[in-house]
Amino acid sequence: MSSQQDVPRLFHIPLKYISLVTLTFQNSALILVMHYSRVMPGYDSNSRYLASTAVLLNEIIKLAICSAVAIYDRGAQKAFKEVFSSDCWKLAIPACLYTIQNSLQYVAVSNLDAATFQVTYQLKIITTAAFSVTILHRSLSSLKWMSLVMLTLGIALVQLPHDVVSMVASSFNLSLRLPGGSDDEQDSTTAKEGHHLAGEDDMNRTLGLFAVLIACILSGLAGVYFEKVLKGATASLWVRNVQLSFFSLFPAFFFGILWKDGAAISEKGFFFGYNAVVWTAIMLQAGGGIVVALCVNFADNIAKNFATSISILISFVASVYFFDFIVTANFVLGSMLVLIATYLYSKPDRRPTETQHKEEYRLVPLESTNSDDVSSSQSPRPPLDKFNDKQQ
Repeated sequence: MSSQQDVPRLFHIPLKYISLVTLTFQNSALILVMHYSRVMPGYDSNSRYLASTAVLLNEIIKLAICSAVAIYDRGAQKAFKEVFSSDCWKLAIPACLYTIQNSLQYVAVSNLDAATFQVTYQLKIITTAAFSVTILHRSLSSLKWMSLVMLTLGIALVQLPHDVVSMVASSFNLSLRLPGGSDDEQDSTTAKEGHHLAGEDDMNRTLGLFAVLIACILSGLAGVYFEKVLKGATASLWVRNVQLSFFSLFPAFFFGILWKDGAAISEKGFFFGYNAVVWTAIMLQAGGGIVVALCVNFADNIAKNFATSISILISFVASVYFFDFIVTANFVLGSMLVLIATYLYSKPDRRPTETQHKEEYRLVPLESTNSDDVSSSQSPRPPLDKFNDKQQ
């Protein structure tokens, strides 16, 4: 058991609590700002910035920051050798998957409101668990299987149209009307407020759901691949981030910039449609990914999932206040199921097996934008010299 003096701190505050606040802020602020940047007034589909440019800038900024810290921490020559080590090529596959996932996130937030995206994105827990069982041959407890079923039901409730849920409920003589009016009044409110933001006219819920589904599959596959291939590696957090960002530049540039949006960029320019909101989203995505990867090393799984739950609630409240999100009973019930399932899945098993003891320290995939795929694994702690207070 570590003593109180051994607890890593920053400005005399335990990093565990700083991590909790940081994870909560990053998870909620990033999605809210990204969504607003895609639907803000005055920018339709023809005048909106190109998501491929934002994905590339995100990786460039992250590469610059992580390289600077790695050089400061390890020295230029040693950092260069570690980044371009014999096994660095193994990072190319998860880097490519994460780049595609980042691009799909822009598609998703362009077509789903922030609250629905946050809840639906918890599908990554299911995909990560599925790949862990099939690829890593890891066994899940009955509690975790139950939480996955509950999570699936919750997400399905959130995604089902309210009129479909109301029709099913009425067949059982149940009412799903929320306080404050009838279904017709709620539909009327939706019709009046549905076009508050210009970009919402172009939202395609089916496309957004499909983008989230593919992004979650890629997230789970990349995370499990990272753990399987690089298990036991000793590279530092910053070196791994440099490697991921470096290899992410190639798919972001060749597939996103040249192949997908090459003609549009040649005609309109690389920074077409950029403003302060867009730059904020990019900085949150780049800097936030680094902060989250760092914070995960100091926050346990329960704290991480608690932060995710709080961020879902923040996104829900912010969507109602800023984006005229209409609250439905099936969304509230589905969100509650997702929050409970997330908590249950993060709970440790009562009697860990011998295999679980041996795998107590595993590599955590340093995701490019968020803290995905860390709910079932712990990362080796990095050196704490840079973060501990020097005072006794």
